[in-house]
Amino acid sequence: MSRCVTLKKVMNLISRTASCGILGMDGFHVEVEADISAGMPSFDIVGLPDNSVKESKERVRTAMKNCNLPFPTRHVTINLAPANLKKEGASYDLSISVAILAASGQIKRSVSEYLFVGELALDGRLRRVTGVLPMVVAAKKRGIDKIIVPAENAHEAAVVKEAEIYPASTLFEVFQHFTTDVRIPRFQVDMEEIFVDSNHYLVDFSDVKGQNDVRRAVEIAVSGGHNILMIGAPGSGKSMIAKRIPTILPNLTYDEALETTKVHSIAGTLRAKTSLMTTRPFRSPHHTISSAGLAGGGAIPKPGELSLAHNGVLFMDELPEFRGDVLEVMRQPLEDGEVTISRVQSTLTYPCDTLFVASMNPCKCGYYGVHGHTCICTPPAIAKYRNKISGPLLDRIDIHIEVPTVKYEAMQEGKRGETSAAMKERINKTRKLQLERYKNDGIYSNSQLTTRLIEKYCKLSDECKVIFKQAFESFKLSARAHDRILKVARTIADMENAAEISVLHISEAIQYRNLDRRVV
Repeated sequence: MSRCVTLKKVMNLISRTASCGILGMDGFHVEVEADISAGMPSFDIVGLPDNSVKESKERVRTAMKNCNLPFPTRHVTINLAPANLKKEGASYDLSISVAILAASGQIKRSVSEYLFVGELALDGRLRRVTGVLPMVVAAKKRGIDKIIVPAENAHEAAVVKEAEIYPASTLFEVFQHFTTDVRIPRFQVDMEEIFVDSNHYLVDFSDVKGQNDVRRAVEIAVSGGHNILMIGAPGSGKSMIAKRIPTILPNLTYDEALETTKVHSIAGTLRAKTSLMTTRPFRSPHHTISSAGLAGGGAIPKPGELSLAHNGVLFMDELPEFRGDVLEVMRQPLEDGEVTISRVQSTLTYPCDTLFVASMNPCKCGYYGVHGHTCICTPPAIAKYRNKISGPLLDRIDIHIEVPTVKYEAMQEGKRGETSAAMKERINKTRKLQLERYKNDGIYSNSQLTTRLIEKYCKLSDECKVIFKQAFESFKLSARAHDRILKVARTIADMENAAEISVLHISEAIQYRNLDRRVV
């Protein structure tokens, strides 16, 4: 009889709480088990923790002491299950603390309905952590509706529909929530209000003087989701135009905003008190960036610039100045719309469905072929400069357009250019047409057309075929460039609401293969 009582007492010293880890774009459930047993005072954490998780022992012990919550003077063991997945980061601190408080009898209410996420400061404050949004999504899928998070993560967590978010500032607030009538109030956000100011930009295409041909090419690129390369002398307005492209992109849907926010939450680039990213991201990495910085990776893999530009624009200014290995790492992600990072323990995939916009000078000095300027580059130097961009990478850029220098008369005109709103209205109509056409094909824009779908939707008349054949043979185009031209021609036809691709459409599309046509 006494043996049964002893076993019962031991069992009462085990508790379980729920937390969450991050694997790629998704959260995975972590069960935190706390066991308090007789023996020399000690504190062990098992379950494949990394160094930051192991260090939580000191954070938890000190935070509990400074909140006047006694730490057990017995042998404390924490197990993070499943044990086969590596646990990284400090987000398990709160869950470990609550498990110890429950196992030691200081919390007697059930904590099984809650998910706990948060890093502890030594004085018991809860600090913001990364990846909260995918953690809340994962908790909802598992049937856990109540989530306690740091107060700074409340806006981000509350965008998940029907999740009950309880933001806490300190460990003691969490303790009171389960031991007294002082409950943490539920936090909610107004989703309609979040999207009200989502279309506000400080820049507009009406700021661009002249450059009608370039504006046309950019509108085609956005209408069909085509990657674009602008070639022009310094000061011709390439960067200015690129920075205004997000202003004419279609508005983010809720699902797109959620996915975009998840990427930035995991990367730790989400600003404090941000619920959802409701404007499309614009990323412009410096040419000194590494391949891991662009594609993602690191000791603890994080999304790179390609993924941070997901559902937005990735702008690479002075493209030939980027290292060759950096440029080549983009080839597959631009084609597939996702980045795969392989490690010994796992393979992670991050989305990168982005509009790729790049710019370059016509030569190293920047003035080859520019009227009124003298180029000091030799033909071999020009060829070497352009050859920094490989043929396979160029083939993945649908549109190459020359950006001429702006004339003085155009700069002095008081008349402003067409606004972003007017361009966006036309683009939305073209995008809507494509969405309707491809609703049963699993794609949503012309840039995503596969070879099979190109044959179905990009049929050419005999006259168009003659012109296309001449261009294909004259410019020695690749098979991929052949498909790119057909996709762009389909977009140009859609912009005119034309069912068939005409000679004018195919001819204009051919003109946007600038680097295929020019020979130094």
